[in-house]
Amino acid sequence: MRTLERIDASEIKELLARGEFFWLDLDSPGPDVIDEMAGLLGWHPLAVEDSKEFGQRPKLDDYRDHALLVFYGVHAPDGRLVEVHIFVSGDWVVTVRRAPCEHLLEQRRIVSDRPPATEEDVVYAILDALTDSFAPCLEEFDAEIESLEDDIVREPNDRQVGEILRLRRRVGPVRKVAVVQRDMFTSVGDVIDHLPGLERDDARDQFRDVSDHLHRTADVLESQRDRLSGALQIYSSMSDNRLNKVTERLTLVATVFLPLTFTVGFFGQNFGWLVNHVGGLGSFLIWGIGIGEVLPLVLLYLVFRRAGWVRGPVVSAPLRKRVEED
Repeated sequence: MRTLERIDASEIKELLARGEFFWLDLDSPGPDVIDEMAGLLGWHPLAVEDSKEFGQRPKLDDYRDHALLVFYGVHAPDGRLVEVHIFVSGDWVVTVRRAPCEHLLEQRRIVSDRPPATEEDVVYAILDALTDSFAPCLEEFDAEIESLEDDIVREPNDRQVGEILRLRRRVGPVRKVAVVQRDMFTSVGDVIDHLPGLERDDARDQFRDVSDHLHRTADVLESQRDRLSGALQIYSSMSDNRLNKVTERLTLVATVFLPLTFTVGFFGQNFGWLVNHVGGLGSFLIWGIGIGEVLPLVLLYLVFRRAGWVRGPVVSAPLRKRVEED
């Protein structure tokens, strides 16, 4: 088994002549290079056309003696999706990509140092590397969402809405790809049957492992999408709670000034009886201050205390994130 990084027509013809399996990994090949490989390996014209056009959804197309599998991975350093076109035959496997993928490059080095025993192992190694490349991205998303949730509970602000939307734009494309790849591998036997040169009995367990990883990845991404929606709802609730607190304070202040407003309005009436009979410092202290101000304020304080508005807020208490929460 050989691992190749560039096209060497004579070497490829020699490998084909003696029936030795090889993996050719092409990074950003031009149309002429793809046409050359198509001529050497007999690719179907539709497969050649697809390999020249990137930005496709994950899919599996099988032809007479080979198949084209469009599969995605994630480049760990920057979390960018990497589209990989995988041509599979019983005699060779060719990967075509336009961007680096750290996990795939590492797998290529491992396969080159320790060649697998069968072609099933090579195809599994490629798919397993691309599937596992999602893991660092998922961990990064988890950490950012966790931090964002804590910040929202601690002190909500407008900047956090932008952070939520930014994370949703990052999670969305990755989730869509993961869901399609999970659905594509729902029936492991069908996938194996569409990949030429693979034995169902030998490849079933390995491809079932890839399918399990794809299901787990898609489930985690869907959970993260739901957590971001929940974070937006928490932000809205916290903002409403903060607005309610402001309204509560303003209402209490207005209620405190209500007796003063009543006293001023009542004794400000220009009726002769009031003007002629309510006069002097004593009357002012009793009627104006005592009954008009102090007594209503005491009654209001007792009502507020009985209702619990003095000891705590009228609106719900601040949220606290549980330590044991995932």
